[in-house]
Amino acid sequence: MKLYYMPGVCSLADHIVLEWIGQPYQIEEVPRTELRSPEYLKLNPDGVVPVLVDDDGWVLTENIAILHYLADRFPAAGLDGDGTPRSRAEVNRWLGFLNSDVHPAFKPLFRPERFIADTARHAELQDTARAKLRSYFERLDNQLANRDWLTGTRSIADPYLFVAQRWAKAKAVDLGGLDQLERFALRMRADAGVKAAMQAEGI
Repeated sequence: MKLYYMPGVCSLADHIVLEWIGQPYQIEEVPRTELRSPEYLKLNPDGVVPVLVDDDGWVLTENIAILHYLADRFPAAGLDGDGTPRSRAEVNRWLGFLNSDVHPAFKPLFRPERFIADTARHAELQDTARAKLRSYFERLDNQLANRDWLTGTRSIADPYLFVAQRWAKAKAVDLGGLDQLERFALRMRADAGVKAAMQAEGI
């Protein structure tokens, strides 16, 4: 398997899961300038990462699809709940929240010009985004109360949360007082698979 990635973006979640699975894989960094190249667009017409190319050449895009595929292909890793429908649904619930609510809420912080052309209003836009993200992270902090992992057991949702936390700190989102999230981040940073993925990406 080969994962196409950019350092520190959402593909880091897939990279961590590949480490947790413990099976052979390769990575290839995609420079931002190459995202729209004809070669890369053959892999992903949207010109984004991640992309996973399986051993037989099958190409899979979309972060959540890749995360679920890896969990399904390597069930012994136990990264998609405890095997019951409700446990899997909980993983889906929090993956959906991270992908559909939390991740898009960062977009004004990364690219405010895509929302408002007037640069004088960018600060207001970004303050609103930070406030929304604060409310989302409060919900995630509450979910982590009395839990080591987001859904109780380690799952494919946890690396996605870890990535979002890194973005929050980089973009000055207020995480003050969210002690469960800080505890979670410390656990993730101490994890051997997380360390290996981050070292490989140079972050």
